[in-house]
Amino acid sequence: MIMDIHQILKQLPHRYPILLVDRVIEIEKGKRIKALKNVSINEPFFNGHFPHRPVMPGVLMLEALAQAAALLAFDTLGVKPDEKSVYYFAGIDGARFKRPVEPGDQLVLDVRLDRMKASIFKFSAKAWVGNEVATEAELMCTMRTIA
Repeated sequence: MIMDIHQILKQLPHRYPILLVDRVIEIEKGKRIKALKNVSINEPFFNGHFPHRPVMPGVLMLEALAQAAALLAFDTLGVKPDEKSVYYFAGIDGARFKRPVEPGDQLVLDVRLDRMKASIFKFSAKAWVGNEVATEAELMCTMRTIA
C-alpha cells in the first residue's frame, strides 16, 4: 500500500511544521512500513540548528520515525484516528545518531512492529540516507482516548 500526502493528512493529526512524513512507499500490515521525509532548507528548524551548518535535529528524526510508526499501527488495527484519540511516545530506547542529516537529504523511514499488547506498540526503527543509517532506536508508543 502506498500513501501520498493527502492520505497521510487524513491519518495523522500533525500539520506544518511538525508533519514529518511526506509519502509512504510500502506497508506490510502488522509488520513494517517504509516512508519518506524530504529534508529541505526551508524547514523552520534550520534557522537556528545551526545557522553556519544546517543539521536536522535528532529528536525530529525520532519524531518522523514515530509518525511512520503511527501510520503502521493504524493500518495494523484497521482504524482511523479521530479527535478523541491521541498517539503518544511511551519510550525511546537505544537511540543512536550515526550521521548528520542535511538539507537535500531524503530520509527513508523504516519501521518494524516488534510487539503489540493492548494499546502499547513496540517498534524497531531506522532512518536511512542512501545506504547509510542516520538514526536508529526502539520506540514504544501508545494510543489513548482523550476527553
